[in-house]
Amino acid sequence: MEIKDCYCLGRVTKPWGVKGQVMLFLDVDEPEDYATLDSAFVEVKGQLVPYFFRIDSLNGNKAVVTFEDLTPEQAAALCGRDLYLPLDMLPKLDGNKFYFHEVVGFRVVDSVYGDIGTIEQVIEYPAQPLFQIMKNGTEVLVPVIDPVIDKVDRKLKTIFITAPNGLIDLYLGDINNQC
Repeated sequence: MEIKDCYCLGRVTKPWGVKGQVMLFLDVDEPEDYATLDSAFVEVKGQLVPYFFRIDSLNGNKAVVTFEDLTPEQAAALCGRDLYLPLDMLPKLDGNKFYFHEVVGFRVVDSVYGDIGTIEQVIEYPAQPLFQIMKNGTEVLVPVIDPVIDKVDRKLKTIFITAPNGLIDLYLGDINNQC
């Protein structure tokens, strides 16, 4: 299993108690969906290694777990490492909900300007994520927020948006005037 085939579930954060338990931070919207999880991959020296565990308690995004066949010292050594699951374990989304990795390569069509390019990546900033869209070598950054996204068409691999007034002009104003 390679990292590119997985999503980051969260992180082993710190030792818990004296019995070799550790705390996990689950970086997911619905942590209760993972209440029966019994294994995950842990990144160790750039490789994903499978580990089995028992969830002893789950409180919000924090889980206390006991790893199988690990001493307390071995479990504590996993602290600070990320946890991964295969992409096919992600819950399916529909409508205008999507995973960021899912829309890379999608076309973006604005309600005023039409086709404004292809999503190269989703940049995750603390304030809000941004679509990085490329059109003829020009970068366009569009906020990934509900009021902007009109429709996600997975069959056409297209996202229809209504960008904030003047935003597209900032990036493509000269290009659009040349057409």
